[in-house]
Amino acid sequence: MIALNQISLFYTVLTVVTVVIAAIPRTDYDVIVVGGGPSGLSAASGLSRVLRSVALFDSGVYRNGPTRNMHDVIGSDGAVPSEFRNNARKGISRYQKTSFIDKNVTSIENNMDGTFIATIDGGKTYTARKVILGTGIKDDIPNTPGLQKAFGKGIYWCPWCDGYEHRNQTMGILGPMSEIYGSIRELHSTLNKDIVAYVNGTDTAEQKAKLTKEHPNWQNVLKAYNIRVNNKLILNITRTQDGGQHQDPVTGQMFDKFRIFFTDGSYEERDAFITNFPTEQRSHLPSQMGLQMIGPKINTTRPGLRTSLDGVWGVGDANSDDSTNVPHAMASGKKAAVYCHVELAQEELDADASAVQGRSMLSRRAMEEETERKMGSDIEDLYERLRRA
Repeated sequence: MIALNQISLFYTVLTVVTVVIAAIPRTDYDVIVVGGGPSGLSAASGLSRVLRSVALFDSGVYRNGPTRNMHDVIGSDGAVPSEFRNNARKGISRYQKTSFIDKNVTSIENNMDGTFIATIDGGKTYTARKVILGTGIKDDIPNTPGLQKAFGKGIYWCPWCDGYEHRNQTMGILGPMSEIYGSIRELHSTLNKDIVAYVNGTDTAEQKAKLTKEHPNWQNVLKAYNIRVNNKLILNITRTQDGGQHQDPVTGQMFDKFRIFFTDGSYEERDAFITNFPTEQRSHLPSQMGLQMIGPKINTTRPGLRTSLDGVWGVGDANSDDSTNVPHAMASGKKAAVYCHVELAQEELDADASAVQGRSMLSRRAMEEETERKMGSDIEDLYERLRRA
């Protein structure tokens, strides 16, 4: 007959053997950040400050790459975008926690253990426990000759970024008829009074109906502000003066000049243009990773700018905050960095707590080692008898 103390010892041994101690997966880095613009750099800075290891991947393509200067950025107003990025890297590098990898990320896969594998051009892979996507968006600029070349230099999309430098100048609006109201509202009250909307053949009943649905008083606004709509088809936009070379250092104004030519042979002159073209994700990664979207933006409505996939954050222009500027990008990068660090830390605390529990049970096992030794072959006999029972 099996002694009761033997049965007790058996279950003690069985419990010790089956204890599962949570472990932190081993990865190359704590966090992979994709995107070397303001949002990605801010995320890397925030993570480096708390000594998290980061791999920041930078494809070298930026939405504000064509712009002359960055504005409305406290402490860096007027900075050249490339100089801003270089200075940011220098500041982050002093923490010695971020590796800058100037390569394009082709895919990110989610492992069974919850970690991630990023593959870059050429096939090299990197692993991390978390991912922050600061991959940005791109403007769907029409192929109108001269437009893409001038974009960001006298032709812009954000009045906070470039409107001040072109204040009190003749202004044109480029984009569909249904989108002109927002630009008028942002410009006319303070920045520009002489405004013409160049809608390129979109002054249609359908477009007007859409505009009326969203802004029922739009016609009264155009009349009150003396805003003209030009529906002619645009042939090309030609720069006749470069505001990069013609500036007033006292007032900060840039004096660009353009001629907008139409297919009927006529043209008009404007000093600057604001655009209302649609945007889309610059990177294919959100789609490849199966992230939920809100329109063209990554859905980051979960707390802390988390995406629909656990362990992944979306920051900057790419996310659904519905704000696209450098201060927003930096703020979102910092916010994601904080939540990401706290989530990593919680996982580590949970793992440590499990390890302590496991060590406690193992210490109990150690106390019984002498009993097992004295029992000699009794344990083996016990297993055999239980197997036959």
